[in-house]
Order: sequence, then C-alpha cells, then structure tokens
Amino acid sequence: MSDLNNRRPIASRSAKPIQTLARRLAKSNVTPNQISQVSIGFAVFAGLMFFLSGGAQWVFLILAALGIQGRLMCNLLDGMVAVEGGKAEADGPFWNEAPDRYADIAVLVGLGYGLAAPGLGWAAACAAVLVAYTRELGTAQGLDPDFSGPFAKQHRMAALTGAAVLAIFLPQIVGFATLKIALLIIAVGSLFTALKRSWRMIEELRNDPLDL
Repeated sequence: MSDLNNRRPIASRSAKPIQTLARRLAKSNVTPNQISQVSIGFAVFAGLMFFLSGGAQWVFLILAALGIQGRLMCNLLDGMVAVEGGKAEADGPFWNEAPDRYADIAVLVGLGYGLAAPGLGWAAACAAVLVAYTRELGTAQGLDPDFSGPFAKQHRMAALTGAAVLAIFLPQIVGFATLKIALLIIAVGSLFTALKRSWRMIEELRNDPLDL
C-alpha cells in the first residue's frame, strides 16, 4: 500500500489521536499486514454479534457496532502505518484489499442470518464486493481509483452502525424490522454504486482511450 494516489480519502486520517496511534504502531513490531488481518477478526465478531442479536437484542447490537468500528479503525491504521510509517510490505496490496472483501461478507451475511433473511444478506455482500471490484477494474485500466458513493465501504459501515443503534430503541419501522430495512437499502444502494462507478469508468475510457 505504497501508492498515495490509491488511498481512500478519509478526514479522520489527519486527527491527532489517530496520527499518534499510527506513529506508535509504526515504531512497534506490528506490521500493516497484521493490522489488516485483525480487521477480519473484528468483522467476523460483528457478523457473529448480528447473528446472535436476532436483529433486536441490544447487548449484541452494541457489540456488533463496536466490531464494525474496530474493523474501520484497522482499515485506517494499516495504511497509515504502511505509508506514513514507512513499513509497506511487498504483499501489502493483497492484505490491503482482500480482508475488506472478507469483512464485508462476514458482517452482511452474519446480519442476514440473524434476521432470518440469509438471501438478503448474501445479496448485500455480493453487491458490496461488486462495488470494490468495479473500482479495482478501473485502476487496472490505468484510471484513478473511484471511491465514490453513495454506498462505498465507509457508507455501508456507517449505515450498519447507525441502524444497529437505532434498532435498540426502534426495533421496527412501519411494521418492518429496522435492520432488515437497512440491509435492503445497503444491497440496493451498493448495486447502484457499482453501476454508477461502471458508467463513470466507461465514460472515462471513451474520453481517454488507451494507446493500444
């Protein structure tokens, strides 16, 4: 993860507490790849908590939300330790991308099974992976990475975190489970995001064709 142009723009990266933590990790024996691997653990934990919650039990919902935030913190710190900390590794590009896809699947599928709606969970997971695939396909063509939403990774996780907290106080909205509504919105929103990125990529390729 050494290419500064291939990093998702994140405002919290400039926060002093985050920078301090990243510097301490960079001086330790912890590697960026290990941080990326830990993010999978947080995601699996979040997915398991969603499953155990049944979409309503507040203790598990809080733990799921914390797991999601742990995953996002790892996603933030691995890049900072690799780039700003100068600890980028040769296999970093794999560990920068692959754990995110496993994490998306673990969280969304776990929630789907917890809501007794596994098909919806898998649909949301497939759409989330498709969003990332479309971005990577664009960069493979020499284009700048497209991190646009409305349901990029940070948007999906923010929606899940917010829905988990909301479900504690409002388990149902107009007769439908709050988290099931959120999962449906994420599935549809992610599919829309993938299609939007695809269209933007096609337009860029048409306007700036490669010299074949």
